[in-house]
Amino acid sequence: MIDDMAAIRLGVFLTILALMMSLELLFPARKLRKNPQTASMATRWLGNFGLLIISSLIARLILPLGLAGFALYVSSQQWGVLHYFALPLWLNIGVSVLLLDLLIYWQHRLFHRIPLLWRLHKVHHADRHVDSSTALRFHPIEIIASLSIKAVAIVAFGIPAEAVILFEILLNGFAIFNHANIRLPAKIENLARLVLVTQVLHRIHHSQIMAESNTNFGFSIIWWDKLFGTYTAQASKPDSQIDIGLTQYPNAKQNAWLNGLLWMPFTRKK
Repeated sequence: MIDDMAAIRLGVFLTILALMMSLELLFPARKLRKNPQTASMATRWLGNFGLLIISSLIARLILPLGLAGFALYVSSQQWGVLHYFALPLWLNIGVSVLLLDLLIYWQHRLFHRIPLLWRLHKVHHADRHVDSSTALRFHPIEIIASLSIKAVAIVAFGIPAEAVILFEILLNGFAIFNHANIRLPAKIENLARLVLVTQVLHRIHHSQIMAESNTNFGFSIIWWDKLFGTYTAQASKPDSQIDIGLTQYPNAKQNAWLNGLLWMPFTRKK
């Protein structure tokens, strides 16, 4: 079962990544701003995909069967609040996915607000150009922290393995989707943003202006941001002109090279 779920997750991940990267090449929303301090696309991709590979290997060492395997064990022990309710499987999965979605929203907010956690998360925000590969750009220690938070939630709520794998598929898919360097047609954008975090909304979150960066925390649905007052519909600049990244990491050695990304949390810059 675990192998089947892992294969499905990997297949969906690669399919969405290939689709979004193809659309970025054909219909880019923003061009990479070229200046002496800007990393080339190849350098960015090496750094971003390098972080993904390192993080994936570490995660596999920590949880060889992944979060879904951990959830199967938790279910076998009948741990968690949801085990006290006789919910049908479909409703149990739906409630669990919503709980995980809300959890990731608040996790994201805390990683912006708590200085120690921001040291990790700023690796993601230091990218000076947002595209599909940015969705993969997280420091290995942040991945470990996120795994730990989800594992605690699985134990506390008794989230079933089916919900965990569905959520991970959605998490990966939507993250790649809303980081993609594309722009939906205006009519579709206006409708989609009523429910989803679109590329335009998420690029506001990657703005160098912290008042804008500290909004639009959702990764899939925009409802949590609207409910908790962190929604921003429009940046101070048009989408094509938003300054992306962190001003304290202006050059490629700091914001794109793999060794710079790995050491970034341990630098003194805020």
